[in-house]
Amino acid sequence: MKELFMNSITGIGITDVIDILIVAFVVYKVLAFIRETRAEQLVKGLLILVAAFFLSDKMHLYTINWILKGTMALGMVALVIVFQPELRRALEYMGRTKLMTAPFAQMDKDEAKHVVSQFVKAIDTFSSKRVGALIILERDITLTDIVETGTIIDAEISAELLGNIFYEGAPLHDGAVIIRRDKIHAAGCVLPLTQNKELSKELGTRHRAGIGITENSDAVVLIVSEETGIISMAIDGRLTRFLDAKTVEKTLLNVYLTGDHTEKKSTFKKFADFGSAMQGRDKNAGK
Repeated sequence: MKELFMNSITGIGITDVIDILIVAFVVYKVLAFIRETRAEQLVKGLLILVAAFFLSDKMHLYTINWILKGTMALGMVALVIVFQPELRRALEYMGRTKLMTAPFAQMDKDEAKHVVSQFVKAIDTFSSKRVGALIILERDITLTDIVETGTIIDAEISAELLGNIFYEGAPLHDGAVIIRRDKIHAAGCVLPLTQNKELSKELGTRHRAGIGITENSDAVVLIVSEETGIISMAIDGRLTRFLDAKTVEKTLLNVYLTGDHTEKKSTFKKFADFGSAMQGRDKNAGK
């Protein structure tokens, strides 16, 4: 046994180790991605079908085995259809690279501070006056298809202009505003709604639209509830609520100055716990 073990060890070369590490890393990333999406429940169902297929074969349940075998033959096509949103998101994530310059990375510190101050001023006003707002900050993945559903504005970012857009009597107040680099690029845009069934039923169309666009892109979304004035932010399909102006300012500055949101995630986690505790007090978080 010792000799067999030694022969196995000596037979492993450096390329074998690299091969194993790469496969392990890919499997780890795939599992992590599955856990972050609704694909987790679908994978569990798929594993049950595979287990039932092998079990029926061992127990000589020929009819069940024949049905499951036919199902497995169509499995690859079914997987592509069922996991289409997740596969698209994964491929888009793989396509992002630092070789491509992020729009925010082109800003200097003073310009970024000015732009963020305008956002914070507008969001703070919306919250205090309970004006509903939905602001999309485009990043590496362009949102041209979303822009085409609205009206091109291409104007400098200012709290006053954002206030005019989301004013209740304005023709574009019901849609989303798309921010491209340092410009208000479009307004009145229509967003895809999230299909996440686990979201609270208290969340209305505005919040579901904000989450939906982040499931299909790397955009950062600011949301203000029309009923309660609660400030929320959505990133990577996750919604964090009950934010204050200081948190929004810190998060946006990090995004604009670094083009990344690694630090931001830890900030979101801290406020997510607070938001979950407070959510019971918000019975009208709808729109």
